[in-house]
Amino acid sequence: MSLQSILEALFFATDEPLTVERLAEVIPGVTPENLKEVVLEWQSHLAADENRGLQLIEVAGGFLLATKPGSAEYLDKLLDRRKKRTLSQASLETLAVIAYREPITRAEIEAIRGVNVDSIIHTLLQRRLIKISGRKDVPGHPFLYRTTKHFLHHFGLRSLKELPKIDEISQAFADVEERAEGREPGEGGEMPLEEQPFEEAEDTQ
Repeated sequence: MSLQSILEALFFATDEPLTVERLAEVIPGVTPENLKEVVLEWQSHLAADENRGLQLIEVAGGFLLATKPGSAEYLDKLLDRRKKRTLSQASLETLAVIAYREPITRAEIEAIRGVNVDSIIHTLLQRRLIKISGRKDVPGHPFLYRTTKHFLHHFGLRSLKELPKIDEISQAFADVEERAEGREPGEGGEMPLEEQPFEEAEDTQ
C-alpha cells in the first residue's frame, strides 16, 4: 500500500485527532516531518477536489478526517441529528468558566456562577468535555477540573489559545451546539456569562 493509502485507512478508522508523532509510531520508517508534509499535501488535495465529500481538519493538536460543511443537510437527515441531546445554557456557562480558569475546583466554579454545579460537572465528565486533573493542595484536597482534547475536538479548536473572547465564548459554544441540533446559530438566544474576571488558562494537556 502507498503511504497515502495507509494514512487514509488510519484516519478513517478513528474519530479522534491523530498527531504526526502518533502516526510515526504506527508507520515504521517514516519521520513525523515527512508525515506532516504528506498529510498537508493530502489536506490541500481534499479541500480543492469538489467531488470529494471529505476534508482533513487540524484540531486538538492533530488531524481529523471529517465531512465537508456542504454535506451537513444530508447527514442531518441520515443521522437524525436534530434529536441529538445538546448542552444546556447552564452547562455551557460552566464549561466556559472551566476553560478560562482551569485547573479549577467545584467550589471555585460555584463561587463564580453562584449556583450548585454538581449535576453539571457530572454531565460534562460523562460527555468527556472535562476531566479530573488532580487535587488542590488546600484543606479537604478538592478535585481540580480542566478541559480535555475531546473538548477541543467538539468545539473545533486546535488549542485553548483559540478560545473566543471572554464576552463571546458562551455564545460561540452555543452556536456549535445549535448546529449539532440542526438550528441556525443565534436561534437559541444569548447565553451571557456572569461578569467575572477571568485569567486565561494554559494549553490543554
